[in-house]
Amino acid sequence: MPQFFLNKRLIILLVSLIILVALIGFSLRERDDLTWPEQFVKDSTGFVQSIFYRPAHFVAGFFDNVGYLKDTYEENKLLRARLEEYALLETKVQKLEKENEEFRELVGELDSLRDYEAKPATVIARNPDQWVEQVTVNKGKQNGVEKDMAVVTSAGLIGKVKQANAFTSTVQLLSSLDPKNRISAYIQGDEEIFGLIEGYDQEKGALLLKRIPHQAEVKEGEKVLSSGLGGVFPQGLMIGEVIEVVADEYGLTQTAYVKPAADFYNISHVIIVERALIQQEEAPEDTTEEGGSE
Repeated sequence: MPQFFLNKRLIILLVSLIILVALIGFSLRERDDLTWPEQFVKDSTGFVQSIFYRPAHFVAGFFDNVGYLKDTYEENKLLRARLEEYALLETKVQKLEKENEEFRELVGELDSLRDYEAKPATVIARNPDQWVEQVTVNKGKQNGVEKDMAVVTSAGLIGKVKQANAFTSTVQLLSSLDPKNRISAYIQGDEEIFGLIEGYDQEKGALLLKRIPHQAEVKEGEKVLSSGLGGVFPQGLMIGEVIEVVADEYGLTQTAYVKPAADFYNISHVIIVERALIQQEEAPEDTTEEGGSE
């Protein structure tokens, strides 16, 4: 009896293997259509996969988007920092380019002032209430600066040293309204016409060149330079050019409005000019025009 069951199990196993091989062979052969069990199993599997795939894809996509947003935030933060650095560098470059240009102009001015001793200086202070009156520079008596020395920029004369301290100096600008702020000057033309820079017209932004002889023919556009007749200022420092000429109220003299060659509003670097000793010895005249009362 046991042997019968053993043979029966063996026969069932062999039949099952034969059926399995047949099914495998049947499924492997090329067919245009699937059987209904295969279609049912495939459709059921696809439906179940779609049920789980969409939520899983949504969750995965959500976390991916969160990751992308985080990366984008970090990148934007880095880009903003780089943009700020770029703006700062651009500002520094523009400032350096401007200073470089000013220094080049000053070097050229130094070459043209070879007859004088020039002392380059930098503006370190400027009172807003006295913006058109004076500036403070970083050179003083320890650098050989003395009162009434001429002060110029690369464009032209801007004023004189009003007060010299040990390490700094106060420069009085030509645009100052101080009535004692006078400079002996001349108009460069067919013939030299002398006068005094006395005062500043704020509305026209022009210096007043007074005491011009009434018979003198002054033309617009003619250059005005320091005359050096006061014995302190060097001769030939550029002051500006004539833009208008009017007669005084009595008709005895004329007054010329002179547009300054230098920019009194924006001053960063200057040159303090000391007149040569030989020229000082040659000009012992009264210095009331270019000394303390200039």
